[in-house]
Amino acid sequence: MTADAQLDLRGTPCPINFVRTKLRLEQMAPGSLLEVWLDPGEPIEQVPDSLAMEGYTIEQIEDRQAFFALQVRRPTAP
Repeated sequence: MTADAQLDLRGTPCPINFVRTKLRLEQMAPGSLLEVWLDPGEPIEQVPDSLAMEGYTIEQIEDRQAFFALQVRRPTAP
């Protein structure tokens, strides 16, 4: 899967990383895929769950050693 956009939030604390991810997804077209780079620990533990609770689809979480790549899709319907 190739993401439509990428957001590097390494070094960004919670909950700012969640807020920035949500704002970026809201700017994207419905059905678009966003890849977000998150730090291990609290960011990768909290952000995917928070996005899922907001109705976003978590497509994949990939461990890339120093960070995690989260692929999240904006829903096609509100």
